[in-house]
Amino acid sequence: MFDLILRNATLKDGSNTDIGIADGKITALEQNVGGDSHEVVECAGQLVTPPFVDAHFHMDATLSLGMPRMNVSGTLLEGIALWGELKPQLTVEGMVERALRYCDLAVSRGLLAIRSHVDVSDPTLRTAEAMLEVQRLVKPYIDLQLVAFPQDGYLRSPGAVDLLNRSLDMGLNIVGGIPHFERTMADGAASVEQLCRIAADRGLPVDLHCDESDDPMSRHIETLAQQTVRFGLQGRVTGSHLTSMHSMDNYYATKLIALMVEADIRVIANPLINITLQGRHDSYPKRRGQTRVPELMAAGLTVAFGHDCVMDPWYSLGSGDMLEVASMGLHVAQMTSRAAIGQAFDAVTANPAKILGLPDYGIALGNPADLVLLQATSAIEAVRLRPTRLAVIKGGRIIARTAPQITQLSLTGRPDHVNPADYAPKT
Repeated sequence: MFDLILRNATLKDGSNTDIGIADGKITALEQNVGGDSHEVVECAGQLVTPPFVDAHFHMDATLSLGMPRMNVSGTLLEGIALWGELKPQLTVEGMVERALRYCDLAVSRGLLAIRSHVDVSDPTLRTAEAMLEVQRLVKPYIDLQLVAFPQDGYLRSPGAVDLLNRSLDMGLNIVGGIPHFERTMADGAASVEQLCRIAADRGLPVDLHCDESDDPMSRHIETLAQQTVRFGLQGRVTGSHLTSMHSMDNYYATKLIALMVEADIRVIANPLINITLQGRHDSYPKRRGQTRVPELMAAGLTVAFGHDCVMDPWYSLGSGDMLEVASMGLHVAQMTSRAAIGQAFDAVTANPAKILGLPDYGIALGNPADLVLLQATSAIEAVRLRPTRLAVIKGGRIIARTAPQITQLSLTGRPDHVNPADYAPKT
């Protein structure tokens, strides 16, 4: 007896299968699964994938657009200044309400795991209190990880050292930082060393906002790689953004990537935000700002794409759709081969799941039945169309459904409807 059977599903590798689910687990994975089931969903050859994963987000700021004003310049620094103006007005209740609304949106998009950076620069630690409450409330349906993030600088901001430790004691579970925002390059390097030491002592992962700058001399990722090896943190350290690598010369970048491979650094690019905030001081040609995604992938590093922001002081747009993020990332990185588009899909599914350390992620016998049924027939088509999530499944239970997208036409001599899946390549 099954609780749910997905019939005639297409997997990312192109294979066709039925998926039998019982007690929240995948218990059958073969064609023509037999046996009774409480519910059967006919997939009709459409794509079933593990859930989307966002490895870099700011949930404490989400949906705060216009509070107390808009970011006129569109720059990173004005966004940080605006966030500083907003923080005294924040309430725990308001942050929880906005975050839960975003989580509802995320579920509808098939996004069931998120790593969120939590600003712990405010002595009240209201943000940490609020996000821990959100983590508790969404635990049944979203895996939410929380990074202790000293937004105003670990050494630059008075009291930040104590506040970061207090927030970790409260239950935030990842050590964050922002070395390029310290007052000097030396202070930035010192912050990296101190933050890695804290992570080693506490047995925690590290995820630093690192070199989010157009300055090719912002090289804190080099220090992060060195300190990772020094403290034996290989595989537990993530460098987020790394936009300065876009502006580095090729000789140094080649040396740097080799150091990152030695340290097994994880990498998160944030395409929507990186290309919006970076290059603001350029005339023409304008730099894209996104880090060297294809080169980092080719070196064997685990690279993910993050959403970063949705309607907050840094970004006035955003939809919670990781396929939008993947699409932007592959366009900016010119990853347009069939294989590279598949890599972009991995950058919002399997790769961030590895960075987050999600256990038993993926479609395999015995794994949790966390799945998304899309109105598309392949991963490439999913990235191209950003299709409807027909069903979102958590622990074997359908927690969100959306009706198929079908447009009715009234054109003489033409079909009376358009289904995007009809336009898939036949090969």
